[in-house]
Amino acid sequence: MKSILTFFLFLAIGIGYQCKNEVNEPMTQANLMAFDPEGSDPEAIRVADDVIDASGGAQAWDSLKVLKFNFFGRRWLLWDKEHEKVRIENVSNDTKLILDLKTRTGKVYKDGKEWTEQDTLNKYLESAYKMWVNDVYWLVAPFKFKDGGVHLKYLKEDTTALGIESDVIELTFDSVGVTPENKYHIWVGKNSSLVAQWAYYKNKTDSTAMFVNPWDGYVRYGNLFISSDRGSGRQFSGIKSLTSLPENTFKNFDPIDFERLQ
Repeated sequence: MKSILTFFLFLAIGIGYQCKNEVNEPMTQANLMAFDPEGSDPEAIRVADDVIDASGGAQAWDSLKVLKFNFFGRRWLLWDKEHEKVRIENVSNDTKLILDLKTRTGKVYKDGKEWTEQDTLNKYLESAYKMWVNDVYWLVAPFKFKDGGVHLKYLKEDTTALGIESDVIELTFDSVGVTPENKYHIWVGKNSSLVAQWAYYKNKTDSTAMFVNPWDGYVRYGNLFISSDRGSGRQFSGIKSLTSLPENTFKNFDPIDFERLQ
C-alpha cells in the first residue's frame, strides 16, 4: 500500500499545547517504512486487515484526494492528502494556518493580519503540524494500523462499554516520532470488523488507560466508512471526501465556506 506521511506518532490539542482530557497520540513524520509482520501477532494482523477492509480498504484510502472535517467544533481542516497540504481555521477566533506538510512551510493569519516574522511563522506552523497530526489520527486511525513502525498484538476477546462483542488488539511503536512510548488498545467488533472503542496509554508499561472512548456514528464518505463520534461531546462534523479544492485554498486567506464546500 502506498504510504502517505506515516505521521501518527504525536498529538497536541490546541495551538501547540495539550488541553484537559486530551493526550499525546503516537505519530511520526515522513516515515516510508513498510509494515513489518515479524514484529506482530498473525491474529492481530488479521484483525487489523479486517478493520482496514471494513473501513473501505487500502485502495480507497490510497485514492483519497482531499478530506474536509471539523474537529470537535474547534476547527476546520482541509487536508489535501494527494499534494500533502493542509489548511486549518479555528472556529473561536480568526486564526488561519496554511501548511505544506513536506516542507513545513506556509502562511499564518492571526489577529486580523498575515504574519511574516520567521519566529512567529515557525511557532504557528509547528502548531499547525501537530494539530493536523492529532486531528487526522482521531478521525481515521484504522487506516494507519499497518504503518511502518507499528507492532500489533492480539490481547483477548472482550465487550465494549456499549456491549459490543470484540477482539482487542494492542498497538505499540518503534523508535519513530516523538512519543513512541505510547500504546493503544483497540476493540474491533466481531460482527462489523469496525473499531468500536479505543483506550490510550501514555506509556507502554502503564496498566491503566488515560481514557477510553467509543467509536460510533459510522457513515460512508465516498468510499471510506468513518466514525464521527468519540463520546463525551467529542464529535466530528462536516466530514466530506472531495476531489478538488478552490484554486487559492493554499495560496491566500480568501474566505472559504467550509459548511457548503462540496
